[in-house]
Amino acid sequence: MKTLSRRSFIRSGFAGFAGLTVVGKGSFNIDLRPEVTVDKVKLGNSGLNVSRVALGTGSVGGSKSSNQTRLGMDKFANMAHHAYDRGITFFDMADSYGSHPYVGHAIKTMPREKITLLTKIWTHEDGSERNAPVSESLDRYRKEMGTDYIDVVLMHCLMQPGWSNNRKHYMDGLLKAKQDGVVKAVGVSCHNWEAMVEAVDNPWVDVIMARINPFQTNMDNTPDMVSELLGKAKKRGIGVIGMKIFGEGKHVSDPEREESIKYALSSGNTHCMTLGMESIAHVDDAVERVMRPA
Repeated sequence: MKTLSRRSFIRSGFAGFAGLTVVGKGSFNIDLRPEVTVDKVKLGNSGLNVSRVALGTGSVGGSKSSNQTRLGMDKFANMAHHAYDRGITFFDMADSYGSHPYVGHAIKTMPREKITLLTKIWTHEDGSERNAPVSESLDRYRKEMGTDYIDVVLMHCLMQPGWSNNRKHYMDGLLKAKQDGVVKAVGVSCHNWEAMVEAVDNPWVDVIMARINPFQTNMDNTPDMVSELLGKAKKRGIGVIGMKIFGEGKHVSDPEREESIKYALSSGNTHCMTLGMESIAHVDDAVERVMRPA
């Protein structure tokens, strides 16, 4: 076991995270033994078993780039390989992050059946001139990732209710892809309370990605309200993935990270979480915290 100054570790691993300076007090032991790996969980009734932590690729993401893609292909691949060795076999992408080719490059040497690939498709209302055939988008995504199928595809960043009535183009296209074996599970990424309530009540949804942290930062309601709703989703067999665990980079001090991880794990209303890791230090810190005995 390696003993590090917590201040030194955090500064080396997290000082650049979301442009924040992170400090901590005291010292601590971080168990970085290779045998300490993230466990796997059943993602609702989706039929998928996923690592409890997903490697998020959308930190400060948009316009086809993110902090993860800005690492460059090789540096990102090195981090992804390290994450894989630590049991993180779940990769969270989106077309708008531009991360498909980066993950595709990283997973070339990984057994496809041992990893889970999730991506998100940006949507528009039915009748929009910007609506391309869903099959064409999925064909491009698969080519960029270098895979025959995608495990999970979510409609990205739903910000208004009524999506189940005005996104039929995407819902029908994704359902057909699921029936054809191109996609294994479908669902939504929510950034609105009413949209999330709608998702929980919709039988089309296999997976929900929802914002949850104990600080109510960049969330869609209070932590208790969100947790209660996600508990309802879990009871209905929907796979629940927590996101914005650190409040989109606003809560990354040592005590805040510890509280956020514990909250996501102890609420009992998420199956797993996605974390926007940007370095090997981030990966090791996440594994240590998630797998630390209660």
